[in-house]
Amino acid sequence: MNIAEILAKPGIHFSFEFFPPKTEKSSGVLLQSIKELTPLQPSYVSVTYGAGGSTRDLTHDLLRRVRRETNLTVVAHLTTIGATRAEIREILHGYADAGIDNVMALRGDPPKGSPGFVQPKNGFRYAAELVAFIKKEFPQMGIGVAGFPEGHPETPNRLKEMDYLKAKVDAGADYICTQLFFKNGDFYDFRERCALAGIKVPITAGIMPITTRKGMERISELALGARIPAKLQRAILRTHNDDAVAKVGIHWATQQVFDLFDRGVRGIHFYTLNKSKPTLKIYDALGVSPEDKPR
Repeated sequence: MNIAEILAKPGIHFSFEFFPPKTEKSSGVLLQSIKELTPLQPSYVSVTYGAGGSTRDLTHDLLRRVRRETNLTVVAHLTTIGATRAEIREILHGYADAGIDNVMALRGDPPKGSPGFVQPKNGFRYAAELVAFIKKEFPQMGIGVAGFPEGHPETPNRLKEMDYLKAKVDAGADYICTQLFFKNGDFYDFRERCALAGIKVPITAGIMPITTRKGMERISELALGARIPAKLQRAILRTHNDDAVAKVGIHWATQQVFDLFDRGVRGIHFYTLNKSKPTLKIYDALGVSPEDKPR
């Protein structure tokens, strides 16, 4: 089903994000997590690329397997990094043949150690160009794009940043999914600035609970410099082991979601890190079941 039709339905829309496993062991962990999360009946699940498209084949394999073995709606991440227009066209044909009707269109991050983004020969420089290409050649595809409540580090001019996001929406994006954040105020401000810019598509809030101290450091490194509030840091620094860290992180994320509900947010996207337990615990604390989602 097209993502626009899904998000137009009433109620809260939960979604989960996974990344392709690189080993047999991690593959088993992921498939078990998907099995445990499937009964929650998410509106959709998404599967990422690695930086620079480094896990492209693994992504395609996982997407096809999830599509084949579950009844979940799948959103495939698609980046401009390292791919020509012809290659992207071929990838999209493969998705369509596999019954995958939705993509998350991203410029993508350059590979580790790279000095920065380099436009591929005969490829796209901006995500908006990729969106327009998909809309023209695969009009049946639903398209999501990324938003950055805390700001994109490569675009310090926040007005220009909103212009770029508007360009992606005007090119045909059906919805925006945000980078993770830990202060809801950042999301609410982002949502208001979208409204001022004339952006009217649904905006889904990205949530990821911190479950280890090492994970906290990793989030700050990988999530484009995500800001971790002092209050959350203090709570984590008071803990003595990762089990306690997970309790703090899950509680914080749960309170974020409660507040988002109260402020009328209808889309919550959980960055799962391929683990089911934190998301299951948040669901339990929220009192959410597939049969009785908050409205």
